[in-house]
Amino acid sequence: MPQERTSPLRAVPGATPKERAALGKAARKRAPRSSHQVYEPPADRRDPLTLLEAQSAARVQELVPIRYGRMTESPFRFYRGAAAVMASDLAGTPHSGIRAQLCGDAHLLNFRLLASPERHLLFDINDFDETLPGPWEWDVKRLAASLVIAGRANGFTDKERAHIVRATVRSYRESMIRFAGMRNLDVWYTQIDEGRLKAVAADRLASRGRERVARATAKARTRDSLHAFDKLTEVAGGRLRFAADPPLIVPATDLLAEAERNATEKQFRTLLRRYGRSLPSDRRSLLADFRPVDMARKVVGVGSVGTRCWIILLLGRDGGDPLILQAKEADSSVLAPHAGASRYRNQGERVVAGQRLMQAAGDIFLGWERAEGFDGKRRDFYVRQLRDWKGIAEPELMVPRGMAAFGEVCGMTLARAHARSGDRIAIAAYLGRGDVFDRALQTFAERYADQNERDHRALVDAVATGRLPSAGAGAT
Repeated sequence: MPQERTSPLRAVPGATPKERAALGKAARKRAPRSSHQVYEPPADRRDPLTLLEAQSAARVQELVPIRYGRMTESPFRFYRGAAAVMASDLAGTPHSGIRAQLCGDAHLLNFRLLASPERHLLFDINDFDETLPGPWEWDVKRLAASLVIAGRANGFTDKERAHIVRATVRSYRESMIRFAGMRNLDVWYTQIDEGRLKAVAADRLASRGRERVARATAKARTRDSLHAFDKLTEVAGGRLRFAADPPLIVPATDLLAEAERNATEKQFRTLLRRYGRSLPSDRRSLLADFRPVDMARKVVGVGSVGTRCWIILLLGRDGGDPLILQAKEADSSVLAPHAGASRYRNQGERVVAGQRLMQAAGDIFLGWERAEGFDGKRRDFYVRQLRDWKGIAEPELMVPRGMAAFGEVCGMTLARAHARSGDRIAIAAYLGRGDVFDRALQTFAERYADQNERDHRALVDAVATGRLPSAGAGAT
């Protein structure tokens, strides 16, 4: 049965740890831990294709076929683009009533290597387009189901997938129990750094797996603004600009008539100045030392294809000092119809606030703005560096042992993110030291993977019959 979104359980301000733990244990009456295995699509389940079409209606229409093309490629790619579908489904599942700041799209590829401002390599959640406060279980369920879907794609057995999910959820549960016993500041300062990753690899992986982790961390350090600059720019007509690669990358001047070029360049500067106001004063000063050179529309991700995303090239002291920012459109979270509207009027600020709350360390240029597009409409955006030591997992190369180890680190990371905003003591008490919740999510994940396969097939059929358009344009 659907749970009431309007009655979250909260400890009384100033409650003792014992009282908060009692609240968590009492929540088991509202939603027994074993009840989380349940997933049965209701007779009135919303059509997933209708949900996807509703999202696409507000996007750049010429790019929508690319989105559907990418989502038809596999059940896992469909899953990556169907956060709205799963949000609608999760709204009808049991939850404890204890809330935390959610990622909203916590599938396995949204956990990756990132750089801290101090230039340390960290493992953390990356994508916060859908972030919003809500039932903490929703993030854990999306992560668990993604591992089953990826495991099926790799041909893993039922037993192997069960081990992966249970290891991941156990890691979340045991990490939350550890956080429940820690001081607030110690929770806040906790990071999963390169050393922690290598320790997990040494304990869980064979030599080939450990070598792959070492290569991934080394490669992540090369993926920065200089790397993006070399790959994405060119000199044309004596002018430095983004190299056109339509429809994936289209410079702004290629989208407009020649007479509008000066107006466009003026708009770039206005955009940056307004966005800079959302940064702390020291970073605003740093941004002011860069000058804008070019701007291009970029296609990103799977679920995000069709949203307006711009990359902006800036130069510092000279032509060898580039900074590439990404300004990505922010609409309402897919969780909002089910968890409640955001407190922020600017959806870009919603994304930034959620990211700052959940991540251990964030991009120094993370900010937001509201800008008028070339069509005259005003839209919300959030801004960050395009690349800053980013390393992404390759699940198709993982063996069961490696995916289980990766899942454990994801579970640990998600628990730390939830512990920063939710009542970690109540959540830990609700979960307990037994594996009831772990086993329940193992069952849920398999059942939801079945649903995802049916939805993927429906999309493939809709494309085949011409109901939805499809086009290929590179994989990301």
